[in-house]
Amino acid sequence: MGVKYIALNVCVAALFALFARWFDGHGVAIPERVLRDGVDIEMYAPGAAKPVRAAFVVLVRNSELSGMKQAMRQIEDRFNSKFNYPYVFLNDVPFTDDFVAETTAMTRANVSYGVIPTEHWSYPAWINQTHASECRQSMERQGVFYALSESYRHMCRFNSGFFFRHPLLSDIEYYWRIEPDVEYSCDIDYDPFLYMSRRGIKYGYTIALHEYPETIPTLWATVKSLIASRPGFVRHANGMAWLSEDGGDTYNGCHFWSNFEIGSLDFFRSEEYLAYFDYLDQAGGFFYERWGDAPVHAIAAALLLKKEEIHWFEDIGYYHNPWTNCPQSPESRLRCHCDPEKSAIHHYWASCTQSWLALPSSNSSQSALN
Repeated sequence: MGVKYIALNVCVAALFALFARWFDGHGVAIPERVLRDGVDIEMYAPGAAKPVRAAFVVLVRNSELSGMKQAMRQIEDRFNSKFNYPYVFLNDVPFTDDFVAETTAMTRANVSYGVIPTEHWSYPAWINQTHASECRQSMERQGVFYALSESYRHMCRFNSGFFFRHPLLSDIEYYWRIEPDVEYSCDIDYDPFLYMSRRGIKYGYTIALHEYPETIPTLWATVKSLIASRPGFVRHANGMAWLSEDGGDTYNGCHFWSNFEIGSLDFFRSEEYLAYFDYLDQAGGFFYERWGDAPVHAIAAALLLKKEEIHWFEDIGYYHNPWTNCPQSPESRLRCHCDPEKSAIHHYWASCTQSWLALPSSNSSQSALN
């Protein structure tokens, strides 16, 4: 009796294997191989080609290894242990053996390490370094954050105009920026890269703030000068209304906080964005002032992209000192550990998200400044 039972099981198993091969051969999806959204789970295996050519992009110093491992543990537990998107680590100096070994051990995904070209992390020829030093001293007397830091300015310039040109990103379409010491407080059970790609979304954020005006005293004047020199540059008139409350005369400081951003590299590689960055770079504000990549990215996104091409990831719980984004719905509390009442959405300084959401959709190419 036992032998007949075993033989029957073998026959049933063989029959199921035969049906599986037949379904595969005739283009019929096998349910247990599908993760979600019609994507085969095998595409999310470590080392497999992903449904979107995407990667985590991390600009980090060797000295930040501990904070980087913390951030990786967070993103792996909440998201990437299921999706296995690769990491690209960038530094202005070579990574140490310890950094490489310990970060590689944090994930099953592919990991790459690159050094930033010197020309992307140094003073361009047109910058008067004596004047730049005097400007830093003046900002220090004003109490500006990172007033004296040269490396901070190189970082902001690199993130504004060069990170997407690094050879390790040449085949990447979408990036997710991660920094040391950040926290992810909610399970992420879908693929944000795929979500954006399928919907034509070019830029995603979690928190939108007002910039410190003393760091960017001439940024808006430089942007207005660019717009005047390039008729038709502004593609989204309502985006202008988000940036300025007086018809474009002044900048209200609204920007997407760029320590979390998921974006299309094709946007940053576009002719319009490159012309925009080059114009700002020639003005010298990255070094004579303290222009950050957050307002630089946000101004370009607001002026060049439609509202539908920018997405607030309300459902991603995220913390970077001192601000947090925490989902508000009761359902979210089942997958999050953050406090909804402490979310930045409730604070005036971070009210730019509410004003962005209130904008009407628009395809207009006209602007008060054109």
